[in-house]
Amino acid sequence: MVYLKILTQVGIIFGICWVSVWIEKLLPFVFPASIIGMLLLLVLLLTGVVKTEHIREKSDYLLANLPFFFIPAAVSIINYLDVLKSNLAALAVVCVVPTFLVFGATAGAVRLTCRLMERGSRK
Repeated sequence: MVYLKILTQVGIIFGICWVSVWIEKLLPFVFPASIIGMLLLLVLLLTGVVKTEHIREKSDYLLANLPFFFIPAAVSIINYLDVLKSNLAALAVVCVVPTFLVFGATAGAVRLTCRLMERGSRK
């Protein structure tokens, strides 16, 4: 019985991934299947077609082991150290500038939200 539950959860998650790849191939423009899959899962969860109990254990397992999925990408960077070193200044700018822009946008959004909440509580 436990194995059936695990297979069902894995089947739902991989089924959504498979459908998102299929949708990606049908689209007339480029859009990542991973984003399509997340949007599809969101819609299924919001409509109640898929409940969180249907995928909770396997999604928790995948999230708990997420760093292992990045090991191959991190190791492959070693093959391109010479390219990274030659473009270090550009990479630093690309990493630092957007970080500060996101910090600023987040701070602005929080301030705006706080002001709107204060206005709403006064009424």
